[in-house]
Amino acid sequence: MNDVNHEYWPKVGVAVMVLKDNKVLMGKRKNTHGAGDLAFPGGKMEHLESFEECLRREVREEAGIEIKNIKFLRLLNLKGYPPKHFVDVGFIADWESGEPTVMEPDKCEGWDWYPLDAIPMERLFYRLDTFFEAYKTGKNFFDE
Repeated sequence: MNDVNHEYWPKVGVAVMVLKDNKVLMGKRKNTHGAGDLAFPGGKMEHLESFEECLRREVREEAGIEIKNIKFLRLLNLKGYPPKHFVDVGFIADWESGEPTVMEPDKCEGWDWYPLDAIPMERLFYRLDTFFEAYKTGKNFFDE
C-alpha cells in the first residue's frame, strides 16, 4: 500500500440549502469547475471540524450570513470531476440573519434567493439536483 497516492483519496465536502420565505439561496460560481452554474454555500471540511462548525464557517465566509436549524439532507458519492472524488454531505438550514453578500468575489458572482417552485434546474452545479430530489422525496443516498 505504500505506492498509493493519497492525493486522490476522497475528500469530504459539505453544502447547505439555506431556506428563507420558501426561497433558497444560490450563488453563481466563477473561476473554477462549474463556472456559471448556481450552487449552494459549501466547501471542504477542515481537520477535526464538526459538520455544524464547517457549515456555519462556509456560509459566513462565502455569503456573510448566519443560519439555524441545520439538518442532514443527503449523501452523495461525487465522482463527476475526475481525478477529484468527494463524499459530499448535504444539509438544509434556515436563514437566521444578515444579507447575502459576495465575500469571495474570485469564486462567486452574486447570491440570490430563488423560489422553490421555480428553480432553474438547467443552471445548477453538477448533481445539485440531488438536493432537490432529497428535499421532495426523502431519498438521502446517491451514488454515481
